Amino acid sequence: MPVLQATEEAIGQAAQALAKGEIVAFPTETVYGLGANALDGAAVAKVFAAKDRPRFNPLIVHVPDLAAAEGYAVFDATARKLAKAFWPGPLSLVLPKRADCPIADLVTAGLDTIALRAPNHPVAQALLAAANMPIAAPSANRSGRVSPTRAAHVAAELDELPAVILDGGPCAMGLESTVVSVAGPEPILLRLGAVPREAIEAVLGARLPRAKADAAIASPGQLARHYAPNTRLRLDAADVRAGEALLAFGPHAPQGAQQSINLSPTSDLAEAATALFAALRELDACGASAIAVMPIPNHGLGEAINDRLQRAAKAR
Repeated sequence: MPVLQATEEAIGQAAQALAKGEIVAFPTETVYGLGANALDGAAVAKVFAAKDRPRFNPLIVHVPDLAAAEGYAVFDATARKLAKAFWPGPLSLVLPKRADCPIADLVTAGLDTIALRAPNHPVAQALLAAANMPIAAPSANRSGRVSPTRAAHVAAELDELPAVILDGGPCAMGLESTVVSVAGPEPILLRLGAVPREAIEAVLGARLPRAKADAAIASPGQLARHYAPNTRLRLDAADVRAGEALLAFGPHAPQGAQQSINLSPTSDLAEAATALFAALRELDACGASAIAVMPIPNHGLGEAINDRLQRAAKAR
């Protein structure tokens, strides 16, 4: 399918494809998503097949707002506080499913919880309005690979599998949503992402503990191996070895790389997060023996950046 600029006509075409049980790719503020009608199990199965995604790994359901989300999940006071603080935006909440929840079981991997998010992107919101349905959408890439932040990334990786690829330009944030479970007695951080942990803790007025490494999979982003280029990563690099490319950060990048991309010469973590996945894709294609990755400060968005890099490095 050719990539279509996200005009009103193209968004309508994508909405029609969703209604017919097809899958479509669309931009969000985080990364590009590969969406299907979340009420249609056969359509959702096409997402899993296109990504070669294990079916025990649940999907996030995109909805326009809190009112729509409350039709599928039970919100307590804490969940409602987080939704009101961060929606629309890059926070996904894992909540208890309503007893009459019509979302396809494949979306939730048969669990009694559901992950929901209201995206803060005009194209995503326009698609939700035009389709008038909840959209189950993981990142629009092969499972375990680098997430796409441009429409061209989707086309290169998934080719003609989506019925429509909507091009809304580069993603503003470049990291997937942060995922917090509010299905238990206290909130638990399941996935680091575009909302820093500190911002969530400020709203909660309490520390946000992270899920244990061996915890059951309750949301995307919990697999140990994920977000990986084909080229091996060497983390916390202070130098560049022969044949290596360099993923740099800050004003003092070492010389001698086969190819070098600086995520932020001014050490801006938001700039680095936005650039991360596109930089990994570009360096992966340059033919280097490895990608040396400079240290990233482990606070704010740096915590999520390091999470992605560590998972990518484990993939090999």
